[in-house]
Amino acid sequence: MATHPLSIRRGQPSNDELHPLVYRSIIALTLWLVLSAWALFSRGTYEGLTLSVITLFFLVLVGIPLILWLTWRHNTAPDARQNDVAPFAEWASRTFETWTGGVTGLEAAMQILLPIAAVAIGMTIFGLVFILTVPHLSS
Repeated sequence: MATHPLSIRRGQPSNDELHPLVYRSIIALTLWLVLSAWALFSRGTYEGLTLSVITLFFLVLVGIPLILWLTWRHNTAPDARQNDVAPFAEWASRTFETWTGGVTGLEAAMQILLPIAAVAIGMTIFGLVFILTVPHLSS
């Protein structure tokens, strides 16, 4: 099996940190998911169990990244934290370095946001179908 070296783009700025707008989008989509689940599935005999599982899922989904961020912030020197953030359009056009190679920032943001967006939208549609097809459970 022959191996070929990867071409390296020189002179182009790259980064390996997500833009704050991507983090805000993750939080917004997570809240959408939880609120749609609470609003659309809080019916029936097992309402308390359903809401507690949804709440636990939300806490794990948000809690793990939050703990990692707080740990990083606590263990990083204050001068190493960068407060200047490029505009999203500029960040999206740069190369975003991943473990397997570089992609554009926009592609990285889409790959990160697509799963949580699909789950949030799918849960909303699933809940609406549930309410429309099982009307005796709706209050």
